[in-house]
Amino acid sequence: MPSYVNPEKCDGCKALDKTACQYICPNDLMVLDKKTEKAYNREPEMCWECYNCVKICPQQAIEVRGYADFVPLGASVTPLRGSDSIMWTVKFRNGKIKRFKFPIRTTPEGSIQAHEGFPEAKVEDLDNELLFSEPETLGVDFPTLKK
Repeated sequence: MPSYVNPEKCDGCKALDKTACQYICPNDLMVLDKKTEKAYNREPEMCWECYNCVKICPQQAIEVRGYADFVPLGASVTPLRGSDSIMWTVKFRNGKIKRFKFPIRTTPEGSIQAHEGFPEAKVEDLDNELLFSEPETLGVDFPTLKK
């Protein structure tokens, strides 16, 4: 289900040029209404439900409605972002609460080398039935048929 902004909690990130949810949304769905100084999801049907806006909102004003099979009959999943981790609070429909804490990014933005340690891609490999970097990264030898 798409994300939605609770206007009572949203402060528009103090009406800066760009809100935190605008900055983080991978689909550019979150926008700031300049009149009300509140953020909103301009195309809810296009929401990927990635929870990025929910996790980054400093006021915890954004929520994602859960699916019936995931959070039925009053259950909920709520993230709380700290400076070094995200605490997920899961409330089950029987009232039981569980919390899970996960660290957030600890490396500077742009410092990750995504293809480090993988072989160089070659144009002639586009016609090969193997996936990129196979068989080297699998650590197995593929048998070959003798002609």
